[in-house]
Amino acid sequence: MYKRVLLKLSGEALSSEDSNLDPAILKELAQELKKVQETGVELAIVVGGGNFIRGKQIQDMGMNRAQADYMGMLGTVINALAVQNALENEGVDTRVQTAVKMQEVAEPFILRRALRHLEKGRVVIFGAGTGHPFFSTDTTAALRASEIDADVILMAKNGVDGVYDSDPKKNPDAKKFDRLTYLDVLNKDLQVMDATAISMCKDNDIDLVVFNMNEKGNIEKAVKGEVAGTTISKD
Repeated sequence: MYKRVLLKLSGEALSSEDSNLDPAILKELAQELKKVQETGVELAIVVGGGNFIRGKQIQDMGMNRAQADYMGMLGTVINALAVQNALENEGVDTRVQTAVKMQEVAEPFILRRALRHLEKGRVVIFGAGTGHPFFSTDTTAALRASEIDADVILMAKNGVDGVYDSDPKKNPDAKKFDRLTYLDVLNKDLQVMDATAISMCKDNDIDLVVFNMNEKGNIEKAVKGEVAGTTISKD
């Protein structure tokens, strides 16, 4: 079992066809994360904002890239607060830290404070990306995992159980990889994370586990190293 993990959630994982933030999905997620926290694992979370806004789509409409990215950062804060509320409804002590200062909403990101929260058994949710445009929440996950010295990044995918050589939703003959190195991912141009995030994970020797979060209990299995996904490591 890993001691300290960073869970990367997509914004879409919190949404349904009827709602950008589905209360039933949030409740089920919080219940599963509570089980993980009760094992004694120190848990940090980075959440995306794609259920509200995707910077690329806004750019295609003619908006400035930096402005679009800032809008995306605000979307991640909304999701972070929603996850926090769901966790606290389950009795889990939680803190949200944001890379863009908004003291009335959440704590600013301070590394030593984040580490202290983790040591006290609190779940820490990082919002607002890196606080800078031109960086994805994948890069945020790699950066925060490096800063807090996480053992692994758990990349929770929505309906996909690992890394394939092509899109398994479009190609029924797509081949799944059980293990890969970061160089494999870069050389094969596998769309797991953006290249900046992959390089950061490689340089800091952080394992990455890609798995399907839609199967109940998979987050806890991933923490224990028992999930049927894809593990990516330096060697």
